[in-house]
Amino acid sequence: MTFTLYDSAVSRLVPLDPITPGAVKIYSCGLGVYAAPHLGHIRKEIVFDLLRRWLTYEGLEVTLVTNVTDLDDKILRASAAAGVEWFALAYHFETVMHEAMRLFGCLPPTYEPRATGHIPEMVELIQTIMDNGHAYAATDGSGDVYFDVLSWPSYGELTSQRLQDMAPDPDADPRGKRDPRDFALWKGWKPDEPVTASWPTPWGCGRPGWHLECSAMSGKYLGDEFDIHGGGLDLRFPHHENELAQSRAAGRGFARHWMHNAFVTDPGGEKMSKSLGNAMRVDEVVKRYAPRAVRFYLAAPHYRSMVEFSGKAVEEAAASLARVDSFVARAADVVADPAALGAVPEKFAAALDDDLGTPAAVAVLHETVREGNRALDAGDTAGAEAAYGAVRAMLDVFGLRADDPVWSGAGAGDDLTPVVDGLVTALLEQRQSARARKDYAAADAIRAQLAALGLTIEDTPAGPRWSR
Repeated sequence: MTFTLYDSAVSRLVPLDPITPGAVKIYSCGLGVYAAPHLGHIRKEIVFDLLRRWLTYEGLEVTLVTNVTDLDDKILRASAAAGVEWFALAYHFETVMHEAMRLFGCLPPTYEPRATGHIPEMVELIQTIMDNGHAYAATDGSGDVYFDVLSWPSYGELTSQRLQDMAPDPDADPRGKRDPRDFALWKGWKPDEPVTASWPTPWGCGRPGWHLECSAMSGKYLGDEFDIHGGGLDLRFPHHENELAQSRAAGRGFARHWMHNAFVTDPGGEKMSKSLGNAMRVDEVVKRYAPRAVRFYLAAPHYRSMVEFSGKAVEEAAASLARVDSFVARAADVVADPAALGAVPEKFAAALDDDLGTPAAVAVLHETVREGNRALDAGDTAGAEAAYGAVRAMLDVFGLRADDPVWSGAGAGDDLTPVVDGLVTALLEQRQSARARKDYAAADAIRAQLAALGLTIEDTPAGPRWSR
């Protein structure tokens, strides 16, 4: 195992040395389900899906836990504005999120806990932090409990900040705090909030703070110390900084490594976010672009590089993927076992072992496709078969194999691929018949009709071949 990652806690590449040999435990911060997901969310999911697939290929047993924040201030505001119960709104957008993950070929996490299902663990964690002298209950009767940042000298270590240089969040409620930079572990119930969004505790009824939930859930499912904690770059502060402080203050080792992916930006360079109103929502994107092409577009750049969204770039990614698919389709006719997966090339493995270096890995993929096409043109069946197996293995790591049922456009257990194949084949047979009787106008019309549906027709000595 030679995998190295850029640990954003120390700002350098470090080798991954799992706590348990042969296994790796990863916690990836999930979504707050108060609105539909956008491409920025999808990029994070794809990055950690690819990380999981690659470490699994390397022979590690990967446990990936991703939480669902199903109650917070934003959910309460959104539900009140929509006139629905907070839990109904959260559940709706949780199902939307799951559908988006499925659309883009992301494997379900090993486990996906909801915040509201872990209140006892959160209350226990708060009590431990208080017993250790690093948290206090507000004395104003609000029921709030705060982390005492002045009691924790290491506060700011994740983001290399000094406490004296930090300004309090201007939107934070200052009531009951000893220091304006203290953050909420528990939020007391307010009269304008639903009673259902409240649980009894020794400090009064209320609900958990956002940062607390991840510490409690990661500890429950991955243990007091685990290998990798990840998420979007915008979570480094304050969310991950606060998670680290409260977990260490409770006596836990917490995350050994931190891994953060960069943003997807709009053409103006702004980070996509729900709050800015410039988000490329998943439901809108998939109306214009094939999800498989979007996945390739988001996976190909290095995860620590900003990605500026543009339709032209997605179309270029789709064309690049089509060239790969064309080779796979050509080679499938000559290989002994079209379903076989080979081994990934050494250069591909070296690229992904170097901090998940997808740009170099994609270059290896395209070079292998070129070698395979040259072998096919030269009648070198053995060379074509070797390239075919390697290409399919690389596509499998990227989650991009065209024969994966997730890309069929149908639900699980409802694969329409045979139906589509049959319909296209029938049209191609009609086109061949038209050409045989020299009715070239009819043959060209069929070809144009298929092209309008996004299909490419290639006439070969073995007959016409089609691809998307």
